[in-house]
Amino acid sequence: MDTLATEDWVARSLRAVWHPCTQMKHHERMPLIPIARGAGPWLYDRDGRRFLDGISSWWVNLFGHANPRINAALKTQLDTLEHAMLAGCTHEPAIELAERLAALTDHTLGHAFFASDGASAVEIALKMSFHTWRNRGRAEKREFACVANSYHGETIGALGVTDVALFKDAYDPLIRHAHVVASPDARLAAPGESAADVARRALDSVRALFAARGEQLAALIVEPLVQCATGMAMHDPSYLAGLRALCDEYDVHLIADEIAVGCGRTGTFFACEQAGIWPDLLCLSKGISGGYLPLSIVLSRDAIFDAFYDDDTTRGFLHSHSYTGNPLACRAALATLDLFASDNVLAENARKSAVLRAALEPLRAHPHVRHLRQCGTLFAFDVAIDHAQAARTFSRRFFDHALQRELLLRPIGTTVYLMPPYILSDDELAWLAARTRDTLDATLADEVH
Repeated sequence: MDTLATEDWVARSLRAVWHPCTQMKHHERMPLIPIARGAGPWLYDRDGRRFLDGISSWWVNLFGHANPRINAALKTQLDTLEHAMLAGCTHEPAIELAERLAALTDHTLGHAFFASDGASAVEIALKMSFHTWRNRGRAEKREFACVANSYHGETIGALGVTDVALFKDAYDPLIRHAHVVASPDARLAAPGESAADVARRALDSVRALFAARGEQLAALIVEPLVQCATGMAMHDPSYLAGLRALCDEYDVHLIADEIAVGCGRTGTFFACEQAGIWPDLLCLSKGISGGYLPLSIVLSRDAIFDAFYDDDTTRGFLHSHSYTGNPLACRAALATLDLFASDNVLAENARKSAVLRAALEPLRAHPHVRHLRQCGTLFAFDVAIDHAQAARTFSRRFFDHALQRELLLRPIGTTVYLMPPYILSDDELAWLAARTRDTLDATLADEVH
């Protein structure tokens, strides 16, 4: 394929496509990658260059690109039913998916509400909580709480419980703000403190808020185990157990945003399992469809569902999406669950994560690396950079150097993270670690020029 054709293809995209989470002017200096196809953990551009997808294409692709078993399931579903509205109708893929997810929670979260993306799931959970209290005659419970530096999406409602200035400051006049409690980020440990100590201090912040505003609080929302978008801030599971106890004590709903951390990413299928608790509402998206199709799901306890079950229409949950419970998306999710069931994925992920952890361990002695850390299949480290300008441009420069080394990696500020698909071989894991180290050194060397 000739270079001119590829350059024209990219130019057309820059004219016509407004790319997400992007300052478009940066693409004057940093060309788009013209992806043509994917196979397994690799993406290929129009010129045949390959890139290992080290971030699962925005954290969604669990079992590789063009996975033959997910492909086959979708092709069969396509010949049967591509879509039917879920208001007044139902279909087998949605029913089976809801039942299987409920079973994975020991039927504690027995009701599945379908939507299209993570932010929509968060908005649904917030509305369900608020409306539950109203239906129960406690309309004063209409406030929300979130964790410092948390991220829950970029729609207006989701921004209200997001605490990342980059995403929300421009829209501040439109936002209904939540209360913010201290983060349990283990990197905040003082000398001699453990991650559990940080969690206990953070829970003191929650208790203080609940004691002051518990009668007005509808719910607290949390990203279990890892606050991803703020720089992969990891915390001790005891924090979740403490939240569950406080929410029970003060009659506040607990919403678990497992959009990024669910589906095996943290080592268990649901991150909450590691704390031995279940929330009142749990949000899933990203990996649940294997990275194939837009899908999100809110799982709820009986007590939430029962608050809406009435002859009065206005007491129902009147929320909808045109593609709610799309059969193709549900079938992709069912095929994804089939892979978990048939391939012993969680145990194999633990083994592979040990391989990658050992391969990354030399980074711990790197003079610029801080807080090398892991949670399940998610690895991260922070890069210490002296010069402010170099720190501001680090992510873009690292991204470019990674591409030169056949890697797709996209740091968050000066935090480098790896969130690869679950299918990498041991050789590919070692290759990923080595190329990551090479990319870091090249990026730091580039800083001084």
